[in-house]
Amino acid sequence: MMLLAIEQGNTNTLFAVHDGKDWIAQWRTATQSTRTGDEYAVWLYQLLAMADLKFEMLDACIISSVVPQSIFNLRNLARRYLKVEPLVIGENVDLGIPVRLEKPSEAGADRLVNAIGAHAVYPGDLIVIDSGTATTFDVIAADGGFEGGVIAPGINLSMEALHAAAAKLPRVAIRRPERAIGRDTVGAMQAGVFWGYIALIEGLIARIKAEWGRPMTVVATGGVASLFHGATAAIDHFDSDLTIRGMLEIHRRNSGSL
Repeated sequence: MMLLAIEQGNTNTLFAVHDGKDWIAQWRTATQSTRTGDEYAVWLYQLLAMADLKFEMLDACIISSVVPQSIFNLRNLARRYLKVEPLVIGENVDLGIPVRLEKPSEAGADRLVNAIGAHAVYPGDLIVIDSGTATTFDVIAADGGFEGGVIAPGINLSMEALHAAAAKLPRVAIRRPERAIGRDTVGAMQAGVFWGYIALIEGLIARIKAEWGRPMTVVATGGVASLFHGATAAIDHFDSDLTIRGMLEIHRRNSGSL
């Protein structure tokens, strides 16, 4: 069985193919809530062909999306071109973990998928940091339960806000500066955003651990997480496959295959 996993964030959408043993192909596209199932199909058909794959080889699909208006179009892609009924996180799947929020329905699909992907690999109590449009810090209990967490603006969002709100501040690339004290405007902005985010990460991890009261392992994922690699000792593991691993695990729990 071949599985198409679609993980849609606010900024990017990941399409990944699993052949039952390994992830054999992955592609990203900018998230556009108005893109139709047919438009996705044209784009995906060409990329599949480049990997010597075809629609008819894909016989299962799972979708995780934080953009509700896109789910209709992604479901149409699966139904019309893969001829399968997709599993949609938050709609027709059993996650197999307790969600210990006051309103469990408020937990984002991406955060729950990350929780499952992390619990499948890392033992004990966990903090999962996902750096994307928002930066989330989620607490996963040793039994896999989703306990809640923190949502903060993402690092790119902060940099864009600086540029948009201050007339004299330019739009600059995010990078790790050698010094915390900037010698020019660009350097000062880069230092403020980068080292400010490191301080945010370290500070929130310390507070979460103090509240939790037991040892915790910290796992970071997301497109921006690699920027922080080596910049702080507060993060124990960087795991770029956390989300798609969680989607694969959810598919296994609900289909009994792969």
